[in-house]
Amino acid sequence: MVATKQPVSTVNLPWDEALYAKLTEENEKELDGFQKEEAEAEEQAGDTEIIAAKGKRAEFWARVGDKDKAIAAYESVFENTGILGAKIDLVLAIVRMALFYGDKPLVKKHVERAKALVDSGGDWDRRNRLKTYEGLHLLTLRSYNLAAPLLLDSLSTFTSYELCTYSNLVVYSVLAGSVSLKRVDFKSKVVDAPEIKAILGDGEDKLLALSGAISAGPGADDTTGVDTPKAATTTAVNLTTLGTSTDHPEAEAAIDFSPLALLVSSLYNGNYKTFFQSLASVEEQFLTQDRYLHEHKNWFIREMRLRAYQQLLQSYRVVGLDSMANDFGVTVEFLDRDLARFIAAGRIPCTIDRVNGKGVIETNRPDDKNKQYQDVVRQGDQLITKLQKYGQAVRLRGSERA
Repeated sequence: MVATKQPVSTVNLPWDEALYAKLTEENEKELDGFQKEEAEAEEQAGDTEIIAAKGKRAEFWARVGDKDKAIAAYESVFENTGILGAKIDLVLAIVRMALFYGDKPLVKKHVERAKALVDSGGDWDRRNRLKTYEGLHLLTLRSYNLAAPLLLDSLSTFTSYELCTYSNLVVYSVLAGSVSLKRVDFKSKVVDAPEIKAILGDGEDKLLALSGAISAGPGADDTTGVDTPKAATTTAVNLTTLGTSTDHPEAEAAIDFSPLALLVSSLYNGNYKTFFQSLASVEEQFLTQDRYLHEHKNWFIREMRLRAYQQLLQSYRVVGLDSMANDFGVTVEFLDRDLARFIAAGRIPCTIDRVNGKGVIETNRPDDKNKQYQDVVRQGDQLITKLQKYGQAVRLRGSERA
């Protein structure tokens, strides 16, 4: 999640035998309480109360960090309940455990499992919550192009407070959309999106969001840019809350979104020097401090630089290397090296001519019609090759029969 303080590089945690004994005793006492509650439910109550009591044991194992016992307990409750909503919540609880431990195969398995349950008759709320879960999972896999639509769609209907805060979702959505969406979609879904403008926009945008003139997501607040929804009314037994650990979100710490807002506006408006500066701030404030983003921060920074280069070069046939370096606020040597890597990888269709000393970038605009012709020729050659192999196989079988 997004941190609000600088990370500490070293932590000194000496072993405390007395503290360990105290925590062990408290855990055993709590487990005994669950056992008594389950026994009372079996004697005096029905299946619903029994399942709710067992759900508390599963939440306990999740809270103390015992992954295997928590998943086994959730599966046990899953097998003994017939309520579809509770089944979905339990599977999502397992997804959260897997996300916490970075177990990507387990996350994928249970996201697919949750999707199957939702498709079999899940309600609107759980369908929307699943979008956030799947989007975050795709984010950890670096599939930003697939994560962006899911995360952006979740902004206006966000209720997955047990997974992340609304502030986190805004950050994930903006970053995923910025690096993956085409310019037209980037404009409509990020730059002009009401939910994002209410967080990243100026005072007028936030005022419009609070007045209801534009949608600002669930419970937008103009001081922190985050949501403060009302606590849900608690009931004696509510199976749909199994695996969520909490009925309502905790208050969020204020986050400075200005680097993120500057990144979005400068990229769209072509202020590339400001864009590079804000990109460095976003890396320091968000990418390096988030458990889901830091793993891919170098890739993200590289792809954002590439996007800015492509956006500028597509408007010109010839650009001076020194002029472009000045636009980005970097040295000619840095820009030359950076562009060379992208050109060699086939990511930017251009050449750099430095024979005359100053350096000129010449863009090679792809000829769409010529490319289509080459594709047809290549596909035709592949088809002819397959037909020839098929013909040889048919003749061979015919000779065997003879």
